[in-house]
Amino acid sequence: MAAEINLQEVGAHPSFERPNRFSVQIGLYLPGIRHADGFQVVVRIIHRDDRFNQTVSPQDFDLDWVDGSALDHWTKSIPITPVSGTHYGTEGVYLYRFQLWFTPGGGSRQLVTRWFTDPFARATDVGSLAAFTLSRSPTTFAWNDGSYKTPQLDDLVVYELQVEEFNDTFDGVAERLDYFRSLGVNCLELMPVTSTKLDFDWGYGPLHYFAPNARFGGPDGLKRLVDACHKADIAVILDVVYQHVDPSFPYKLVYQDVKDFPGTPQIDSPMIGGDGPFGPQIAFSKTFAQDYFACANRRWLEEYHVDGFRYDEVTDLFVSPTDSGYAKLCYDTYQCSTRIDRFRREAGSYSRIIQCAEALSKAREVLRGTYTSCAWQDDLLNKSESMIRNNVADADFAHFLDPNFCQYPSTKTVEDANGKSAEMPVAPFQYLETHDHSQLIVFAGTTGGGSYPSGDRSKFYKLQPFAVALYTLQGVPMLWQGQEFADNYQLPKSGDERVGLRRDTHWEFFYDEVGSTLVRLYRRLGMLRRTYPALRSRDSFFYFRQSLQGTQIVAYHRHAGPTSTAPEQFVMVLLNFADAAGSITLPFPKAGTWTEMIDADTRTLTVQVPVDGAEVSTDVPSHYGHVFVWAG
Repeated sequence: MAAEINLQEVGAHPSFERPNRFSVQIGLYLPGIRHADGFQVVVRIIHRDDRFNQTVSPQDFDLDWVDGSALDHWTKSIPITPVSGTHYGTEGVYLYRFQLWFTPGGGSRQLVTRWFTDPFARATDVGSLAAFTLSRSPTTFAWNDGSYKTPQLDDLVVYELQVEEFNDTFDGVAERLDYFRSLGVNCLELMPVTSTKLDFDWGYGPLHYFAPNARFGGPDGLKRLVDACHKADIAVILDVVYQHVDPSFPYKLVYQDVKDFPGTPQIDSPMIGGDGPFGPQIAFSKTFAQDYFACANRRWLEEYHVDGFRYDEVTDLFVSPTDSGYAKLCYDTYQCSTRIDRFRREAGSYSRIIQCAEALSKAREVLRGTYTSCAWQDDLLNKSESMIRNNVADADFAHFLDPNFCQYPSTKTVEDANGKSAEMPVAPFQYLETHDHSQLIVFAGTTGGGSYPSGDRSKFYKLQPFAVALYTLQGVPMLWQGQEFADNYQLPKSGDERVGLRRDTHWEFFYDEVGSTLVRLYRRLGMLRRTYPALRSRDSFFYFRQSLQGTQIVAYHRHAGPTSTAPEQFVMVLLNFADAAGSITLPFPKAGTWTEMIDADTRTLTVQVPVDGAEVSTDVPSHYGHVFVWAG
């Protein structure tokens, strides 16, 4: 059996022993790189307050190679004793990095890798350095989410954001929790939070996998955000990148340097295969790679209390339901989650962990064949962009609102905590915008100059029927930051600018006439989805015979059957994508009073249906919609 990673052996583990003695245990795995073959690993440590003082050099320590370690463990317990004229030996944040040296037989020691970061760092500092903190009275984070439970899949409304662009830091995001709740949002999807590069990017060239970005607020900042979200009954999932790495990732950089250095043994990386279009690719056929990312997921779940993951580029990662890459990682992570209380609702139930695959061309296959609960797919987004660009509507749009019609599975057989079979709901994420695309308003028209002119916000009204569809469809609705007030960035289609264009959320749009009008609609729709179970159900009917008959009106109803606590419920949804108001005649399924709810706070609009299935004609405003709720 292959040796497993032990997180207690690697990374930096500081300690304080009274009366005044600091030390740190440093550990690193470098499989195949052994002292017996002439290698030496050096750790260089400096107090953060000394890093820019040219008279202060880092303290260097040779790590000890553990002979017989299956993973070639390098480690040392290092006393942090005061150095005159420096901050070294005092409390505070310390920065560290590694060097790799090689001594050929009968030769002198030579530098192979000038510096590389700790792949197991629990904290970092700007400049891609690993970090640890020395304190005489270290504290552990006090969680307050003991009673929190992860929402069920069908109850989710997700908001995707990039921390810096949205509001600078983890604490900045936490300041907006009331805002999220006002939109009906109960799950945040955070774009990668571990990148430490100083040039802005989206974080999809990962370098650290265990350390929240210092610029965002570091480990405690992320914990504060998750704790605050859970207090507000909002889940948090992390966008994680396990398909490829940054070229300076240690298990790429060090092993490439060793191969290129004359006279060294030829040693394959324990994690990296060939280079791909996004960077050096992870080789999940290697056991160390499998264990590394399983450990990362466990730490995020246990140490940071996150509710799950959005896995980047699963289209390339997933091979089969029995592969050693994505499928195994997803299964192992699910099994870990069955032991965590927030994912359990009752005994004998599946885990509510949210595992979302970006599997644009394989979403159905991944949902059927793995322990994935949800998946990104671009069908609705692509159709919406086409419709708003060409000012048309077609039946495919309505079909994309119904995952059942589109042949998505509705459940997946999994195991509960006791190893017994259980049916876990699965569903696609449904969205109009994501970080990967220009915002929808751009496709209605642009204004201004420059290479990537902004969307013309005066055409915000064209967004309204799409918003109504988003909150009344089947599947998991997801918003991208700022779409709710017509943020209007156009994204380059390719090149470095694509990931380097910082798109700070235009919070000033929230207050203007366009933004306030659209936000008001999103808030009403969020309230409706939260209030009416029919809008969260898996039952809908598209009125294909009546829709798009000389109009651009699409109609469908949503239905929830009676339960022990709630009566049967119907909701009728009408969407008009045309430049003029229109009318549609429909057979309403139930007799009684149907009340329009989007604008019920400002006016009363009802439809009286004399008998079940009676046809009633209804007017629908231009580029708008109606949501009629049956009163029973």
